[in-house]
Amino acid sequence: QVQLVESGGGLVQPGGSLRLSCAGSGSIFRLGAMGWYRQAPGNKRELVAAITSGGTTNYGDSVEGRFTISRDYAKNTIYLQMNSLKPEDTAVFYCNAVVFQRTYWGQGTQVTVSS
Repeated sequence: QVQLVESGGGLVQPGGSLRLSCAGSGSIFRLGAMGWYRQAPGNKRELVAAITSGGTTNYGDSVEGRFTISRDYAKNTIYLQMNSLKPEDTAVFYCNAVVFQRTYWGQGTQVTVSS
């Protein structure tokens, strides 16, 4: 079955760091773009970061310079390194992939930034 599974969420203090992982179930994910979205209560789901099959990246304005997306093609996995975290980063983070005009979503992982 084709699926995405996120991990690495948790509680972190402001200014701290966290690394999220998203593992795809098959090699087809090497052929498409993958990325991270997030959604906080009362807010719309927004793009955090994305990476193409060729490795080109783009970021949402609110995380530019603080977050880094990367991918490991051999493991069918993408990562999100989050530094200088702020309370307003608190949200459920979702992994996303688009391959051959089909969209896949992970189940989400909670990130909470609080003292």
